[in-house]
Amino acid sequence: MLVFILNAGSSSLKYQLMNPIIKKVFASGICERIGIDGVLKHEYGEGKKLVEEIDMPTHKEAIESVLSALTAGEGKVIDSINDIDAIGHRAVHGGEEFSSSVMVTPKVIETMKRLIPLAPLHNPANILGMEICQELMPGKPNVAVFDTAFHQTMPDYAYMYALPYDQYTKHGIRKYGFHGTSHYYVSNEARGMLDKKRNTRIIVCHLGNGSSVSAVYNGKCIDTSMGLTPIQGLMMGTRSGDVGAGALQFMMSQEGMTIDEALDVMNKKSGILGISGKSSDLREILEGMQEGDDRCRLAVQMVAYNIKKYVGSYVAALDGVDALCFTGGIGENASLIREIVCAGLDGMGLVLDPVKNNKRRSDARDIATNGSASRIFVIPTNEEYVIANDTYKVVSGTKC
Repeated sequence: MLVFILNAGSSSLKYQLMNPIIKKVFASGICERIGIDGVLKHEYGEGKKLVEEIDMPTHKEAIESVLSALTAGEGKVIDSINDIDAIGHRAVHGGEEFSSSVMVTPKVIETMKRLIPLAPLHNPANILGMEICQELMPGKPNVAVFDTAFHQTMPDYAYMYALPYDQYTKHGIRKYGFHGTSHYYVSNEARGMLDKKRNTRIIVCHLGNGSSVSAVYNGKCIDTSMGLTPIQGLMMGTRSGDVGAGALQFMMSQEGMTIDEALDVMNKKSGILGISGKSSDLREILEGMQEGDDRCRLAVQMVAYNIKKYVGSYVAALDGVDALCFTGGIGENASLIREIVCAGLDGMGLVLDPVKNNKRRSDARDIATNGSASRIFVIPTNEEYVIANDTYKVVSGTKC
């Protein structure tokens, strides 16, 4: 089965063509600068790459360009779009309405439109991708795979905010969580790597430009760090993470900011970028720290300390831990962050092996000492596979 995986953003579009049954990727790429000029970066075959400047005034032209690259010219991997069996779409916010992946129908799109206030930047682009694919490939099944779905198993005492209850009943104000496809994939892989198969207690640290931590008991999420929106939780590339409401109000009054301006600062100018004053890319900050830049040192320590706090609280929430998992660009590659996070967690049964931790490898691996009571895994995430596999399951009638 060939699944066309689509992740439509406001001005970009990521894609893959995959057979989820055999986990084979035939092509992948990204359309950038949609609505400005347009660049298609297409990867196919054994590491072959194609870059083309193509006019993309809208997402429709971007998707048309991708389909053309897949079916014709140098980057061709299939004969025609008829070879595509289904389309799987990343959908950011499903609210409480979607706890699993679903076939895209007019009712699903209508519901996603109602949820736009919860994800004003993401849901409109996701919906647009679905509608364009329905137009360009009529009759092909489209499946929506929601970032929030995996976290719908959280108990009410974990997802509720201590605001007046009618803010929840009237407006749906609660924690939803994000990066669900990654947390699901990594926690499921970790369960397979453990000797223990039942009542597993797993903590997943998805660390990248956007970061989140989840607590997963027996395959089900019981808590996660992100909230109503992705700004809550960990300190990230440009997002502040947890900030007290009083601090936000004080900043607004001192700077004469509107709430929209303050949220722009918290979303785009804070986090690693805001503290370091240098970059949102942790690799550059680690280099700056080695060169003696004290603000880079501070940013690195704040990142690791925030992760460590969440790990500790989730060990308590899970009543122990069988595996601590690191994934994402930072989680998989920044050995120093893993080292700082795990330092002092011996009492929780988590003992890092420094030699294993510093070996650069791209596969899933255990970096705990042989005598560690709990395992510490580095597991490369594969969100695209989750989207493709869920699409296959929905189309074939298999339960997700």
